[in-house]
Amino acid sequence: MTATPTAPAGTQGSTAPTAPADGARRVIIRTVGLRKSYLKKGVVTEALRGVDMEILTGEFIAIMGPSGSGKTTFFNMVGGLDSPTSGRVFIDEVDVAQLTAVELAFLRCRKIGYIFQQFNLIPYMTALENVTTPMAFAGTDPDTARNRGMELLGTVGLRERWFHRPIEMSGGQQQRVAIARSMAHLPAILLCDEPTGNLDLKTGREILDLLKRLNTERGVTIICATHDPRMLDLCDRLMWLRDGQVERVARREEVRITIGKINNETE
Repeated sequence: MTATPTAPAGTQGSTAPTAPADGARRVIIRTVGLRKSYLKKGVVTEALRGVDMEILTGEFIAIMGPSGSGKTTFFNMVGGLDSPTSGRVFIDEVDVAQLTAVELAFLRCRKIGYIFQQFNLIPYMTALENVTTPMAFAGTDPDTARNRGMELLGTVGLRERWFHRPIEMSGGQQQRVAIARSMAHLPAILLCDEPTGNLDLKTGREILDLLKRLNTERGVTIICATHDPRMLDLCDRLMWLRDGQVERVARREEVRITIGKINNETE
């Protein structure tokens, strides 16, 4: 599959968010002059070099670019997992840099869910225990945590396998548990770093369809750092990074997708 851009373009609570009407969308993430550099053995590497971006509630954004382009660094800045060298990140117009460590932890816990290429499940815990562990840390009462955990496992199609441990599940099933865990606090934002990177074509497609369903049915804002070209067919906008800078941003309808086949399977 290849994509050619034809024109550049510049919650917290007890209930899940719902998909906003187009006219009701607002800016939920904003970055201004975002820069990140690393110093190693006297050599400075600029991972981000002045990134300005606005993302709306309920959007599905794919961040693409070659290895070393700054995708994961941008992902970490937006998710509050790392601090920028300069520039600012706003979540719901709150300047993340101004938050205390406790406030930042609260923001990450309540507002943002994370999905990684490595599933990062706790191996000795069941699927349900993996999903409810973040709720326990947040002080959710056990009955509420269990009910919500079972509901989330049902959403990802694993309600009947709640008692299985990671070693008893396939890679796709483990990623489904990781997705359910990321939704433990019904976040408004879901950050996905190569969520299909360790999966085969068929299973990867199932995970992408699940993410799109969370986006459309629950109104979750999804940002995916990815090399997977299948993501293009699901997103609202695409952001290309190269050498730490935004090369272009395009809406999905401005991108032409060419489908290829490998061994009679659509890629």
